[in-house]
Amino acid sequence: MPFSDLPRDVRVLIAALFASSFASRSQLVALGLLVFDLTGRELDLGLLGLAEFLPLFVLAPLSGVVADRLDRRVVYGLGLILELAVTVLLFLVSRTADPSIIQVFALVLVFGIARAFVTPAARALPIDLAPAGSVERVVAVRSVAFQSAGIIGPFFVGLLFAVDRSWPFLLSLGGFAAALAFLFLVGASDVKRLDSPSGGPRQIIVDAIDGLRFTRRQPVLFGAITLDLFAVLFGGAVALLPAIGEKRLGVDEAAVGFMYSAIAAGALVTATLLSVRPIRRRAGPILFTTVALFGLGTIVLGLTSSYVVAVGALVVLSAADAVSVFIRATLVPLATPEEMRGRVLAVENVFIGGSNELGALESGLTAALFGLAPAVVVGGVATVAVAVTWATFFPELRQVDRFMDVMPVQTRPDSGAG
Repeated sequence: MPFSDLPRDVRVLIAALFASSFASRSQLVALGLLVFDLTGRELDLGLLGLAEFLPLFVLAPLSGVVADRLDRRVVYGLGLILELAVTVLLFLVSRTADPSIIQVFALVLVFGIARAFVTPAARALPIDLAPAGSVERVVAVRSVAFQSAGIIGPFFVGLLFAVDRSWPFLLSLGGFAAALAFLFLVGASDVKRLDSPSGGPRQIIVDAIDGLRFTRRQPVLFGAITLDLFAVLFGGAVALLPAIGEKRLGVDEAAVGFMYSAIAAGALVTATLLSVRPIRRRAGPILFTTVALFGLGTIVLGLTSSYVVAVGALVVLSAADAVSVFIRATLVPLATPEEMRGRVLAVENVFIGGSNELGALESGLTAALFGLAPAVVVGGVATVAVAVTWATFFPELRQVDRFMDVMPVQTRPDSGAG
């Protein structure tokens, strides 16, 4: 199904997701450059990742229940408004002669609160609106939008930061505003909702625990989510790119911005191919192969002192990551009943946040203790080891063939259930 043949609401939602991804990914790159510019310490890049992760971890039980009980468009929109407000404050702080690193980290925490609510709602909406039989295509198109945003945003962030460190935040501001404008045009999705009993905070806790239990009891879900956590936790070298660019490769901020764009470029080409020819068979084996390839690319990045080789390694590891992300982004929501999708995706969001943000912390601490190159190489080796270990201990995930095989029986296209 071509993009133009998708329903109008799906196309407008993809536009909103592109704009918000453009804004948030640009902002995260700008924050890394700003923090390293202010302190010059790899450890602070790791602490930045921790500040981004903590709200996701603390608020996941609440944000998942909210996404299952309320209109997910409203949850997404309110989160975007908060992200926009934080961006305005970051712009003002970065304009000062001597920005306070404490203020920056405080605003990052608030930004993380917004992301905690935005992510499960935004990730569930495309699945909610996808026509029957087109989930893989919609996920692939969403991935193309996400990766396109990751190319355009970081590239311009590097250029703008070299001129004035406050300008990238104006770029993000425009992205969040555009996302809100598109979201207003998306109609309501007709999906099952979690009932809203009068149990108050206690019922919220019960509902959240149900989501955790469901995830833990499903080997495919639990294996896929934890695989991402530990693989990217050890392979989180991307968070160190500002330091790698300056200390290992001897390049400026614009070149670092291009490296971020190279990551998204590899993922974009892969996502585009997947939107034309989605993976339909051997999903499990392909997932583990690409995670191992991600680790190998990370090892090359840590060993090289050549800018060209480093960019090539980033393209390869990002392409491999795009395939594994596509598989997990299709498996997890399909294996989850509609009325529980927000909670499960909120749980997954904690693990994704743990893999990215805590991976940044792990890389920053390791680099501070043992040096930049050893931190990256050891992380890549650990990622390969995780792929081998998970393939051994989660045979249900390794043996997944077609995506529809993981769907609840009553919701499968070939099911006789109503």
